[in-house]
Amino acid sequence: MTRIDFHTNVPDKVAYACRLVRKAWAANNRVVLMTDDAAQLAELDAAMWTFSATDFLPHVLADDALAAHTPILLTDNDEAELPHTHKELLVNLSRRAPSQMTQFARMIEVISSEEDDAAAGRKRYVAYKQQDYPLTHFVAGKS
Repeated sequence: MTRIDFHTNVPDKVAYACRLVRKAWAANNRVVLMTDDAAQLAELDAAMWTFSATDFLPHVLADDALAAHTPILLTDNDEAELPHTHKELLVNLSRRAPSQMTQFARMIEVISSEEDDAAAGRKRYVAYKQQDYPLTHFVAGKS
């Protein structure tokens, strides 16, 4: 069963996701990042190139021909056909429960401090809990 970690009270979801992915990739994990829409996807893609002057995060869009050979995939399409090589970690920046989440060993839900995003995150937390997913909760900025 997919382990789900909630990271809440995040001031900047895109920057936070870049840091999460940097850590996951350093641990040799392949990662899929799910966004709400094309605008957030473009913001994330740009941030992956610019968030750090010293780090490189190899990434492509999930529908790219190189997807199976690239450790980090970005998508806003919940129905995207993902390579079988990318089933370790899903980072969800969207406000919906990804339909493919059960294919992953772990999912991280990144929830901002904005009320609409937090409310949607709380609903997903309750739904996952009712389905007996193993849940953990981390509050950004607290140890």
